[in-house]
Amino acid sequence: MLKLYIGNKNYSSWSMRPWVLLRQAGIAFEEVMVRFDSFDAQSDFKRTLGPVSPTGKVPVLVDGDLVVWDTLAIAEYVAEQHPEHRLWPADRAARARARSVCAEMHSGFTALRSHCPMNIEAHLPDTGALIWRDKPAVRADVARLVAMWSELLQAHGGPLLFGDFSVADAYYAPVCMRLATYGLPVPPHIAEYVQRVQQLPSVKAWIDGALAEQDFLDFEEPYRLHRG
Repeated sequence: MLKLYIGNKNYSSWSMRPWVLLRQAGIAFEEVMVRFDSFDAQSDFKRTLGPVSPTGKVPVLVDGDLVVWDTLAIAEYVAEQHPEHRLWPADRAARARARSVCAEMHSGFTALRSHCPMNIEAHLPDTGALIWRDKPAVRADVARLVAMWSELLQAHGGPLLFGDFSVADAYYAPVCMRLATYGLPVPPHIAEYVQRVQQLPSVKAWIDGALAEQDFLDFEEPYRLHRG
């Protein structure tokens, strides 16, 4: 059985992507939670992952003797191993577009990811309002998201980015969490897409897991002094 190493569900956006992908597709896997303590070389986190992955980061997918790290590599491997689930769109052009938008998420949106770290448990609209006022790069990232999602939803007729669930929806699920946590302003049709993603069974299960953790890590939450 596949084994997926992940970090805290409340904070780890990178872990969320392959977990949601596997769970939503109904592909069996064993979850191995490696909770964040710190990212120092001597941390429990690094000591646990060091023997598993050369990067010492999550997520990591283990399939027998094979180790696959990095979310995009994991998504490609799973899609190749399970073509019956059609995790990428069947149409060649749509498939290329889906890969493009996933790669864009992988390497871009740095302002949104930096200033609005994923925190599913938190409700931070006041913080979000200050970020929106003071960080033009965040506003630019959200404008790009709105343009991209609007085009894809219109082109493929929804309800998800390429019609049916795909790698792209798993990839942007953590962004949906950020938009909700910080209350960043988006048009109604984009807010509706965010809600549809939040209602996916896999995403609901991830959210439930995040809410159950009850961890507070100050290095993940520079904008709060305590949880709650």
